[in-house]
Amino acid sequence: MGDPRLTPARADLAAKHLEGKVKAARFVAGDEFEISDPIVPVRERPATDAALLTQALKGERVTIYERGSEGFAWGQLNKDGYVGWLPDRALARPGANPTHKITSLRTFAFPGPSIKLPPAETLVLGNLVSVIGEDTLFAVTREGWHIPRQHLGSIEHNAGDFVALAERFIGTPYLWGGKSSLGIDCSGLVQVSLNAAGADCPRDSDMQQHSLGTPLPTGEISVLTRGDLIFWNGHVAIVRDADSIVHANAYHMSTVIEGTREAIARIKAAGSEIAAIKRMG
Repeated sequence: MGDPRLTPARADLAAKHLEGKVKAARFVAGDEFEISDPIVPVRERPATDAALLTQALKGERVTIYERGSEGFAWGQLNKDGYVGWLPDRALARPGANPTHKITSLRTFAFPGPSIKLPPAETLVLGNLVSVIGEDTLFAVTREGWHIPRQHLGSIEHNAGDFVALAERFIGTPYLWGGKSSLGIDCSGLVQVSLNAAGADCPRDSDMQQHSLGTPLPTGEISVLTRGDLIFWNGHVAIVRDADSIVHANAYHMSTVIEGTREAIARIKAAGSEIAAIKRMG
């Protein structure tokens, strides 16, 4: 069987397209749903205290193979292929295709055309919405939310410099499995930043090391340029310039800018050498 993080297969149940490739008691085709909440946990087991594997963001599509297990559903995120358990209440039947996405780290969705109203929801970077109308200050979504126009971009909008996008997360608390400015991990920072710049990116650092960029010699720190990725076992950092990196890490419990050589020495002292350096583009 393939990588269990990316393979919707269990001993009792598997995706129909895997029939003949994996062993399972039964195979189902699955149904497509849309993530309806701004940030949705994807967990290892169908329990609220189970390990957080990753997060799904509003507007993402997910193929669900099982529903109703103590309020959880089991499925696979369509964009990056991650498999896990999601809260069933956060799933909706797909509506109109999204037209816009949130381009600010966070924003409020108001129930009417006034910033003085109590917000109906807090949205985060990468959330997808369907806009049905606009006025001077707000875009109006199909839910009837009013979102400040400055915090929205068209669905085709790309951030450009993914490093600059990552730098906007400085100060964000570290959260294993996190993918937003409320909490993010090292590979989540890389994925969210590259996605905002219009590039596909797998979820975990080992997947990113395997599939992104072209290799550089691990001993040639002097050749590092903005946008390179440095990988260690279980960790990834983004190069800002010849002397510094930006990364979400558990040492600082935050997303920080750190001197490259200092970080390499600190991580080496903790027992990990550089595993790879990849050049993007």
